[in-house]
Amino acid sequence: MAGNYLYPSIFNDVIGPVMRGPSSSHCAASLRIGRMARDLMAEDLKEILIRFDPNGSLATTHRSQGSDMGLFGGLLGWQAHDERLKDYEKAIEEAGINVQIEIKDYNATHPSTYQLILGNNKENHEMTAISTGGGMIEVVAIDNASVSMSGDYYETLIYTNEKNEKQILDFLKKNTTADHIIPCKYNRTKPTFIEIKAQKFLDQETLNQLRSRFNITAVKELKPVLPILSRKQMNVPFMTCQEMLKYNEDKHLDLWQLAVHYERARGNISADEVFEKMRHIVRIMKESILKGIAGTEYNDRILGYQSGFFKSQMENNRLLDAGILNQMILYTTAMMEIKSSLGLIVACPTAGACAALPGACIGAAETMGLAEDEITKAMLAAGMIGIFISAQATFSAEIGGCQAECGAASGMAAAALVTLAKGSTVQAIGAASMALQNIFGMVCDPVAGRVEAPCLGKNVMAVSNALSCANMAAANFDEVLPLDEVIDAMDKVGKSIPFELRCTALGGLSVTKTSKLIEEKLNLN
Repeated sequence: MAGNYLYPSIFNDVIGPVMRGPSSSHCAASLRIGRMARDLMAEDLKEILIRFDPNGSLATTHRSQGSDMGLFGGLLGWQAHDERLKDYEKAIEEAGINVQIEIKDYNATHPSTYQLILGNNKENHEMTAISTGGGMIEVVAIDNASVSMSGDYYETLIYTNEKNEKQILDFLKKNTTADHIIPCKYNRTKPTFIEIKAQKFLDQETLNQLRSRFNITAVKELKPVLPILSRKQMNVPFMTCQEMLKYNEDKHLDLWQLAVHYERARGNISADEVFEKMRHIVRIMKESILKGIAGTEYNDRILGYQSGFFKSQMENNRLLDAGILNQMILYTTAMMEIKSSLGLIVACPTAGACAALPGACIGAAETMGLAEDEITKAMLAAGMIGIFISAQATFSAEIGGCQAECGAASGMAAAALVTLAKGSTVQAIGAASMALQNIFGMVCDPVAGRVEAPCLGKNVMAVSNALSCANMAAANFDEVLPLDEVIDAMDKVGKSIPFELRCTALGGLSVTKTSKLIEEKLNLN
């Protein structure tokens, strides 16, 4: 595959996007798909038919977990952090876009597949895309032609007739600096298009020459939706934990420094840029936590404002003495409340697990009196663990259950906490390994289809697990199993979890009597 599927990016795949909504794989991913669909139609959309396969996860969760909200927002050209997202239905109606949603069996091979049929007064197009977890996407077909678009390139589609395709290809290879030029075939009744992946769109002079020399029927430009672009002949210093340790044999770098080395190579950006990008994310997280503690209001949710009372009880010594853990729980709860009220969050690695890493890392750092730079380093260390999970497993609960989300976040948080404590790279990796070993088999069964309960408890559990494993690693406990082997085993276990227990709202707590009553009540409001 092209793009980020070769080499994940900390800021694409692991810590990000900055977003609103209950689920990154539903809200942020669908919004990115919607933005690319909008570009395919040159921002002129009148009709859209959205199809979800009944055998996938979206048929039962597309409304409750925010797929509709994200997709509509993307079709309107919004960003994942746009404040208007809560009013998506009114906005799409005011834009004059007629939207229909259909549940139809089309033999989708991925549980989070979007099939879109787009139209206006002049043309019609089809797009099939999947949400791969944590807000990441892949467009797999346009107009029945197979493609692989992750939103990490400037994509230009040159529509033409098959008979002059070779000449066009020769022209493009000679006159452009494109990273990839790919002929894409329609079925035999329609013409072909050529896909151009590049660092920018074709300049106007080149487009004019194309149109004057060849029978070009249309040119479509799809903008990137990811913050870090891919490029031709991209390379990274390591892709597994074992490779990283070998790379570090003569360097003796901390885990956060190794993360900078990786992301600098992956994103073709400077070390300072890597650090400042993460610092910016830390500031967003801190601000959201403070807003959560101050109080949130939102009617369409299960769990209301609770973190303020926890804070009051903690300050008045009305809680059991859990030390630093209570501060982590407070921050984790506050972040989950921000998420459920459609406030600004950072998926890390997902929206459903957005509270564990910042709750643990920022909660611990502030209790320890550490500066912002130390939090940023810890978050980078967590990002490196996330890269290994992303490359070797998944962040998608639809594929691997909640162990892929809160479980992964716990492993990342454990490494971050060791980094805050000035532990070694080996200790941070050991903490991540132990934390991941403890979460195998965790199912995804949100009550009433909402990402609130038992999600809050699982984020808190992830924090508690991370703290325990960080302390064990700092005391040089033996993790027994290398991190790479644990991630591989975790991936296999996740794929063995029954389909009904992987973010479908078809099993576990999601089908209890009370869950169904809550769902009915929410749907009536």
